[in-house]
Amino acid sequence: MTAAVSIDPPRSKPRLTPKAALEAAAKFWWGAAFIGQLLFLYYILAFYFPSTLTGNFKLWALNTSLFKGYVPGDTPGNLAFGAHVLLAGVVTFAGTLQLVPQIRARAPAVHRWIGRAFLVTAIGGSLAGLYMTWARLPQGLLGEIAISIDAAMIFVFGGLAWRTALTRDFASHRRWALRAFLAANAVWFMRVGFAPVGILFKVIHAPHGWMSTFYQVWSFGSYLLPLAILELYFRAKERGGDGARYAMAGGLSILTLLMSVGIVGTWFGFFAPILDKL
Repeated sequence: MTAAVSIDPPRSKPRLTPKAALEAAAKFWWGAAFIGQLLFLYYILAFYFPSTLTGNFKLWALNTSLFKGYVPGDTPGNLAFGAHVLLAGVVTFAGTLQLVPQIRARAPAVHRWIGRAFLVTAIGGSLAGLYMTWARLPQGLLGEIAISIDAAMIFVFGGLAWRTALTRDFASHRRWALRAFLAANAVWFMRVGFAPVGILFKVIHAPHGWMSTFYQVWSFGSYLLPLAILELYFRAKERGGDGARYAMAGGLSILTLLMSVGIVGTWFGFFAPILDKL
C-alpha cells in the first residue's frame, strides 16, 4: 500500500506586510503633517506677513495669547519678533516641500535649493528666537532652557544634514534632515499638542493648574517626543523584525490621529478666531 501523501494548503500571504504597514503609517503621518503645516503657513501669511512687511506691528495685539509681540519703543525686539515670524513661514513652506518624495526624485536641484533655504532660515529663526527668549521674553528658567536646547539641536542637526549632503552620504543626510525638520517645527508641535490635551482635561475636569504644568513639560516634549518617535521609526524600519514594524505602524497611526485632533483643534480654537478679527 502506498502511504497517503498529505498536501498542506498553501499559506495565504498577509494582506499587509510589516514593511508595507510601516510605510503606510509613515504616509498617513506625512499627509496629516502636510495639511497641518499648510494651515500653519496660511495663518502666518494671512496674519503676520502683511502687518510685519508694512510695519503695522500693533496689529499683532489681535493675538491676545501672544506675550510681548509688540512692545512700544522696543525696535530691536519688534524687528527680531517680525524676523522670527517671517522666517517661520519660510521654514514651514520649505520643510513641507522637502517631505514631498517626487520633488527629491524628479527635481533634485530644486530639492537641494529648498533644503538650503530651509536650513538657513531655520538657523536664522532660531537665533532670533534665542534673542527674544533671553533678552526680551523671560518666561521662566525651564522655558528658556527648553527653547535653548531646541535651538542647539537645530544648529547641530542642520549642520550635520548639510555636511552629509556635501559628502553625498544621502542615507545619513535624510536622517539628519528629518531630525532638523522636527526640531525646527517645535513651535508647531507646541500648538498642536495643546488641543487634544485640553480636550482631555475638560473631559476629566482637571484642575486649572494641570494645563500650566503640561505647558512646562510640553516645552521640552514638543521636540523631544517627535524626535524619539522618529528614532523608533528608524530602528523599526532598518533593523526591526515583523512584530516591531507592525507595532511601530500601529503606534504611529494612533499618534497621527491624536496629531490630527490637535491640528483641527488648533485651527478652530486658535488660528481661525484670530484671522476672523482682521
